[in-house]
Amino acid sequence: MSQRLLEIVTSLGRPQIAVIGDLMLDEYMFGQAERISPEAPVPVLRLQGTEYRPGGAAAVGMDVAALGGICACLGVVGDDGNGQVLLDLLNKAGINTDGILVCKDRPTTTKTRLVGLAQHRHQQQLFRIDQESSDPIEPQIASRILQVFRRMVNQIKAVCIADYGKGLVGNWLCQQVINISKRHGVPVLVDPCLKADWKARYSHAHCLIPNRYEAGAATGTPITRVDDCRPVAERLIQQLDIETLVIKLDKDGSYLQVAGGPGRHIPTRVRQVYDVTGAGDQVIATMAVARAAGVDWQQAVELANIAAGIEVSRFGVCSVTIEQIIQDILTNQSQPSSSSLVERKVLPLDQLLKELGWRRRIGYKVVFTNGCFDLLHRGHIEYLAFCKRQGHVLVVGLNSDSSVRLIKGPDRPINSQQDRAALLAALEAVDFVTIFDQPTPLALIETIRPDVLVKGRDWEKKGVVGAELITSYGGKVVLAPIVEGKSTTATIEQIRALADPTVVQT
Repeated sequence: MSQRLLEIVTSLGRPQIAVIGDLMLDEYMFGQAERISPEAPVPVLRLQGTEYRPGGAAAVGMDVAALGGICACLGVVGDDGNGQVLLDLLNKAGINTDGILVCKDRPTTTKTRLVGLAQHRHQQQLFRIDQESSDPIEPQIASRILQVFRRMVNQIKAVCIADYGKGLVGNWLCQQVINISKRHGVPVLVDPCLKADWKARYSHAHCLIPNRYEAGAATGTPITRVDDCRPVAERLIQQLDIETLVIKLDKDGSYLQVAGGPGRHIPTRVRQVYDVTGAGDQVIATMAVARAAGVDWQQAVELANIAAGIEVSRFGVCSVTIEQIIQDILTNQSQPSSSSLVERKVLPLDQLLKELGWRRRIGYKVVFTNGCFDLLHRGHIEYLAFCKRQGHVLVVGLNSDSSVRLIKGPDRPINSQQDRAALLAALEAVDFVTIFDQPTPLALIETIRPDVLVKGRDWEKKGVVGAELITSYGGKVVLAPIVEGKSTTATIEQIRALADPTVVQT
């Protein structure tokens, strides 16, 4: 699965996404919570800083943009300072705000969180203050938002409706957006509000993404186990005439049901949860970008599970980037068996370049070395460990059998290239092995363009192949220390001497 998801997440492109919903501003007031007030049994917060982040539908927009999508947000803000702060944050992130209208008769929905730092280490939310109006927006405001949407529908590839029950997403506007989108072949994904009339508001959407509590409450069937999901999902699909339902199951992952098909439980990796704020926003944003890029429903949910897992491991609403998803996938690949270890580490050059490309995208430094590595010994082990310490990813260029014969003579190698590659792959220090046929690795170095080239110190006078190339583009050549008395040639001579009865052993 890891390889497939890496292929997908690095080819999402820049799809255009419209986000319609209740825009919010999250205000975080940070301080030291050092004592209890003498006036009341509450902590005293010594304020040290304030931070603003887009919340609600605005957070969905930020999540879309962080994943590389081109986003337009549609909604309302108040004619106040918080509204301007929110617009500035969205504009700074490159989000189109032409569809955000300023309303003089309602405040910008703002959630102020007082956050204490306990013992100078642990952030803890102490209190939250909400400024908002849940009154439905005026019909003329809804009509103006719809006009903006009509103008952009030919360019967008997906729509997110983020309904938090703050008055923006009414039944009429929601149904108009769904109907217009369907006529243009644009998928609509909805994060529903529990208080809404789901049939009147969300019918005919492409995908509904409730959490387990919302889905259970909407059908009168609580979801306590994964097995409870299927009847709930099938009922909602039928009642709402929707194509797909995804139930968010927090630590249990997600449940995917496509109309007319079997349901699928898509588990997620168990994580240390720090703050669940914004996880739902991340799910709908990731799924929208994935679907807009042509990814199927299951793969879109798998990516959303990963993105949401990253989000909940951090404090507050934090958008997840493609680089962070790549990092998470690479870091948490399942430990392979010995056979799959060879398959994962010993790669042809074209596949190696893909693997290195993903790692370079997240800032990893590639180290390269090469050799025959015919009979592994202590000198090899210490040498390769030294190589790995020079960067993040160690690639070993391994001379093929024919290449070794050209260098060492017709009686070498002792071990075949497949066996030598398998032994190298089993070493923790080695990340990848690629086999080459040429007498020197120069062509391989030219293709890989490593950040660091390592050879043994015994090559200092002979000249390191590829050194000039490496330094020409800012790379580094490092000479490794040699373990005295340890070499493959010496080991072979010792074995031959032991096998020859005419040789006197001393």
